Amino acid sequence: MKPVVAISRSERHKQGKALREKCPRSAHAEWKQRSKSQDPIKLLEESDADRIPGLIPVKYQRMAVSPFTFFRGAAILQARDLANAPVSGITVQACGDCHLANFGGFASPERVLVFDINDFDETFPGPWEWDIKRLGASLVLAARDRGFSKSAASDAVRSAAASYRQRMAEFAEMKALDVWYAEVSIDALKEHFRKDPDMSARLSAKQKQARSRNSEAVFPKLTARVHGHWKIKDDPPVIFHFQEHIADFEKRRVKFTEEYKKSLQPNRRKLYERYRYQDSAIKVVGVGSVGTRCYLSLLLADEDDPLFLQFKEARRSVLESPSGKSRYAHQGFRVVEGLRVMQAASDIFLGWASTRGHDYYVRQFRDMKVSAEVETFKPRTLLGYADMCGWALARAHAKSGDAAMISGYLGSSDQFDDALTQYSQAYADQAERDFETFQDAIHSGRLSTEPEKGAGLEFLV
Repeated sequence: MKPVVAISRSERHKQGKALREKCPRSAHAEWKQRSKSQDPIKLLEESDADRIPGLIPVKYQRMAVSPFTFFRGAAILQARDLANAPVSGITVQACGDCHLANFGGFASPERVLVFDINDFDETFPGPWEWDIKRLGASLVLAARDRGFSKSAASDAVRSAAASYRQRMAEFAEMKALDVWYAEVSIDALKEHFRKDPDMSARLSAKQKQARSRNSEAVFPKLTARVHGHWKIKDDPPVIFHFQEHIADFEKRRVKFTEEYKKSLQPNRRKLYERYRYQDSAIKVVGVGSVGTRCYLSLLLADEDDPLFLQFKEARRSVLESPSGKSRYAHQGFRVVEGLRVMQAASDIFLGWASTRGHDYYVRQFRDMKVSAEVETFKPRTLLGYADMCGWALARAHAKSGDAAMISGYLGSSDQFDDALTQYSQAYADQAERDFETFQDAIHSGRLSTEPEKGAGLEFLV
């Protein structure tokens, strides 16, 4: 067998540049207002099928706060719109829900605080453009939510686009292993923003906050000792127990645990086996995840050595065609595979398993995780944060795709930046129109934002 000849970096760069003939960079500015005959509420209702019915009103309640929160909970809408958008043809492992609130800080296994994408529920192979367009639209909506000017919103999108383009050019020149090992640490960000007092102060504050965000710190807040055993505190409808409603709960739990353990690397399985199960409860999280089956589990290695694990239901990605058999036999595996490919560092307890016909992925609940407080942003803060997101997204796409080809397509001019800015403003307008339709559906009674008493338990039937 003849060895496969490697295509040089420069040749792949030329190939990327040649793709502009098929899909000009200016084409990414296009967005035509969706026809009024297309009902976004119907699509939302379809995407909520098989969620816990009693918790869907909680999701709508959180989405109803603003066009930005609506956008966060309605990934299905933009995913369907992007399916018909122009693309260069370069595929990466896409995040699938790449809005600005799905970035944040967390600890690497080496305990280095890194900044990266931190939500992969919708991850799936797809065009790199889909992620950057969702990020761009979210920046505009966040700017509008904060009352910033149109120019401030556009500047933020340009900042993200320029950062993505410039960082991708840097990754294109790096060796494959160097790209794989690359990370965006908080220390690197502090150096990058050393001349910006506001960003420097925010990053330092988050670095300090991260040290207190772990299982040990949250243990006294979320648990209480009941009859000599540690239990997670109930706080319905956000946290509630369910075990008493399942006759064979312990049998199912043990089977799930064994399946999860098999998904772990052997050395990490040894670490996990040092902990003993104590309790679990349903815990409602996020905006778009509300209504999916999410559990919190408490384990102890010793009385003062807790570990909280989060079990999140993994459903078919919004990026995958809704018809036909899924490419993935296990949706939890899909999430874990995408997460490991895209992130610079992965949770050591990351794994997957299934129970009662539903797939799940597992990770630590708290591992020095911190997120941006967008409600405190100034226009300059949003500009810097957009820069950070563009950097992290370029690193993730370079790790999973061909950085030289993407860089060749983007080039060194700001033509793509201009196109993304136009698209993001136009799509933010579409999201606001969809939000108005969403509010009308609530006011008419078609959608409810009032959870019923005992909401959530019906998923056990």
